[in-house]
Formats: sequence, C-alpha cells, structure tokens
Amino acid sequence: VHQSKLDFFCKLGYGKQDICKVLENLGQEALEDDVLKELIRMGSKPQALESQAQPSPVKLVARGSCSTSPGSKWLGEDDSDSSDHLRPIVIDGSNVAMSHGNKEVFSCWGIQLAVDWFRERGHAYIKVFVPLWRKEPPRQDSPIADQHILEELEKQSILVYTPSRKVKGKRVVCYDDRYIVKVAYEKDGVIVSNDHYRDLQNENPEWKWFIEQRLLMYSFVSNRFMPPDDPLGRHGPTLNNFLSKKPVLPEPKWQPCPYGKKCTYGNKCKFYHPERLHQAQLSVADELRAKIRVPLSLGKAEGKRNGSP
Repeated sequence: VHQSKLDFFCKLGYGKQDICKVLENLGQEALEDDVLKELIRMGSKPQALESQAQPSPVKLVARGSCSTSPGSKWLGEDDSDSSDHLRPIVIDGSNVAMSHGNKEVFSCWGIQLAVDWFRERGHAYIKVFVPLWRKEPPRQDSPIADQHILEELEKQSILVYTPSRKVKGKRVVCYDDRYIVKVAYEKDGVIVSNDHYRDLQNENPEWKWFIEQRLLMYSFVSNRFMPPDDPLGRHGPTLNNFLSKKPVLPEPKWQPCPYGKKCTYGNKCKFYHPERLHQAQLSVADELRAKIRVPLSLGKAEGKRNGSP
C-alpha cells in the first residue's frame, strides 16, 4: 500500500520526502484525498508547477561574444554528467571481483572488465567502491589477483576506497554497501551488483524502491561481462532504456489477424486488419443493421411515390 501510494503521488510530481512525511503522519491506510490535502497544506508543489513558478535566470554574455555556453564552463566545472543522456554507474567492487574469481579469489580483472564495458557504451560517471584493506598484501585466507589494477583505477579517479582502520589489532571496517547505495541514490544512477541489499531496504523506504528499480545484475561468461537484456524482467524496459535518462519507447507492433477477411469480430477484434484502415470501425451487428436500413428506406420512398396523386 505504501509503495502504490508513493508511486501515485510521485507521478503527480510531488517529492518523495514530502510524501513519506505525510504517510507517516496520517498512517499507511489514509485516503488519497487526505494525503493530497495534507501535501497542499504543507506547501508542497509538483515539480512542474515549481519550474513554471520560478523565473528562468538571465544569462549575461560578455560584450563582443556570441557564445551561449553557461558560466560554469568558465569556472572549470565539469557538466558532462548533467548533459549526458546515460545514467551514472556505481559498481560494487567486492561483489564483482569475488564473482569473477568464483567466490574464492578477489579478481581485480573482473572490475576492469565491468568498467571497460560501461566505458565503451559512453558512460561518463563510473565509480567503483572497494574496502581500504584490499590495498594490503594478500593473505592465504583472502587471496587477491591482479592487485595493480586497483592502483590504476584509483589514479583514473574511478576507484574509491571505503575507510577502515585497526584498533588494538582488530580491523574496523565501514559498511561499503551503504556508500554504494547512498551515492547511486544521490546521483540517480544504477547499482551494478548481484547483492540485493535487503538490510538497507528495510532501513529506508526510498532506498527500497531505488534498489528494486535500479539494481543491475550481471554474469561473467568466459571473461566477458554480460548484464541481462531485460534487467527488470520480461515486461520491463530494455537494457538501453534502463541505462538511459530518457528512455526511447518502442513502436507498437500489431499482430495480423489469423482469420483475415473472414474475421467476424468487427471492431472488437484485437488483431490488425490492413483492409479496415479506411473503413468505419463498426461491430457486426451495426453493419447488418446498416445494410437492412438501406433497402427499407428505398422501399418506403418508392411506396410514397406510387401513392401520390
């Protein structure tokens, strides 16, 4: 019930935080009209109305300059992420590396294969999160393969180490999954992992929806990184639409009617009839009535003519 109401008011343009606050105050069983009244009372407005209410800032152009580029470029800010039509990618480095190493070896080559796959697609924002203790020399209980790849990805500002330290000989490790979900949620990106993050889903309802809708699972087939073509199932979006900020809707494909011209369903037939493109969509009963009315009307007209003086 909470998820359905959250999706309904999100489609209307209201923010998720305002919706969650109202649902907490009124309860999960509150009517949609009551929730809408509370949102209006709080002063929350749909995003479309807010964008119309706020006037667009005036752009100042230097005299003698004909360029229309925003001022952020002059300040050295990188706006490639905002202008890019592809979603940001956040990779669970430990999950990918252990999956490539058959859950026995931390294979850094698997991380490199995943990064290269998204680079070839043109993604500008790619981040990989790995615990800091993976920089230490490998041990027998935790072997690491191709550890130099981590250093190369760190120099490229792709790999990020989550903090960890030792206290009285014991290692204190921060929860790297929280970093992954938080950054992906703030960037409105995609999480690349085979983990479901069930503990984090129970903490935050917004994270629960985000993980369910933006989790991209994968497989390694002969050292080849392969995400599924249907990340959200058979009836969900394609992989290209899943990774794009502006998905492209496919054109409807009409299946031709197996009965062809012999079909007796009329306008109730759900299949495609090329011969009916320029015909009025009448049911079979209406077509028969129309055919019967024509001769009846002609007969009445002839009777009137014969009976007239």
